[in-house]
Amino acid sequence: MYSGHLANTPVGTIRLWATDRGIRRLDFRDGPNLVRKGEKLSGGSPPSLVEDTLAQLVSYFAGHCREFDIPLDLGALTPFQMDVYRHLSELGFGKVTTYGSIAEELGTGSAGARAVGQAVGANPVAIVIPCHRVVGSDHTLHGYSGGLDRKAWLLRHEGIVVDGERADSRVHPEELRLEL
Repeated sequence: MYSGHLANTPVGTIRLWATDRGIRRLDFRDGPNLVRKGEKLSGGSPPSLVEDTLAQLVSYFAGHCREFDIPLDLGALTPFQMDVYRHLSELGFGKVTTYGSIAEELGTGSAGARAVGQAVGANPVAIVIPCHRVVGSDHTLHGYSGGLDRKAWLLRHEGIVVDGERADSRVHPEELRLEL
């Protein structure tokens, strides 16, 4: 059973899908994963899992939450994708890594960077599994399903210098609107 919800955040509207076991998807409503024809988001109040996820997102955008504690139900993943997502989940707030570094740590060598990029690009749970923290080997921004502007915003929010400037994008909880 799926439950779908929309929420407005400082980086745009997100779509959040949950099952009885955990969060299945968290993506950007205007990104490549738009609601498909015939797909409907459920109405009514969100289940507690969705409410908890939204509360943690509010805390993240307010600059308080640095690690998510949310049950995930990611569906069928390859062992390689699971390894990449586990690695990303262990990458701390305000830290970046490269596709090549992940590939080397997973034992695929730098040649596996492309495969890491494909796994990162298929991440079903944006922000929670922090794929925005992966940059190119030259530390420039590459690919993000939500768009490079969002990736830069999220990195700046975490205190990472992007394009030679540091941006303080902390949002006060009273300014944050999460609408269902």
